[in-house]
Amino acid sequence: MFYDLGARYMTLTHTCNTAQTSGGGPHKVYQETKGLTEFGKEVVKEMNRIGMIIDLSHTSFNTSREVLAISQAPVIFSHSAAYALCGIERNVPNDILIKIKENNGMVMVNFHTAFIACGKTANISTLAGLNHFNYIKKIIGPEYIGFGGDYDGVTGFPEGLEDVSKYPLLVEELLRRGWQDFEIKAILRENFLRVFSKVEQVSDKVVPLLLNIKYVQEGKSVFFCIIFCVLCIVIKEFPKMYF
Repeated sequence: MFYDLGARYMTLTHTCNTAQTSGGGPHKVYQETKGLTEFGKEVVKEMNRIGMIIDLSHTSFNTSREVLAISQAPVIFSHSAAYALCGIERNVPNDILIKIKENNGMVMVNFHTAFIACGKTANISTLAGLNHFNYIKKIIGPEYIGFGGDYDGVTGFPEGLEDVSKYPLLVEELLRRGWQDFEIKAILRENFLRVFSKVEQVSDKVVPLLLNIKYVQEGKSVFFCIIFCVLCIVIKEFPKMYF
């Protein structure tokens, strides 16, 4: 229903457990989450089927690893940063960063100071977020990075990066630090468009496959119906033929 209304991405959980994920609770116990439920695994497959992007921000490490093992389509972290630089549960550890590259997905860097500076203050020139950009680039490359912002619902952003109108200043700082024009274009739009396109391509492949399975199943049903009807006729006519 939400897909039909225009929704094109969904996170599997937010703060608490859902029918898709089990074993955890609020943020402070994220990592007690066991991972996907059986229903959650089917949700991942269904999102692949209909062409909806899977968002792993707010999921536990275990859930993220399980989704990456199952999903045929690229996934995203829509607002997370590097766990190695700020060890809070909402950030992404190195092994999952590498899995994101293998999955052809992306990590969209969160600008909230709790994520990039571990709660400390920052400004646009000494922004810890730039270190996160550089760190993730070093681990997996610029093709898997985006802007995550997170301006809708939290307070505490670097001085000079209080809202999206300040993005040009961030781009300027990245260029000053040696990022190339093509890399900037990638993290601003091209990486996400690649993910979006690939998710739709996977959907185009998955749907015919499921239809083929459905037709095979229906074909088997028709075959057995025919056999059953023939048997019924034989049983009905057998007495007339020999008695």
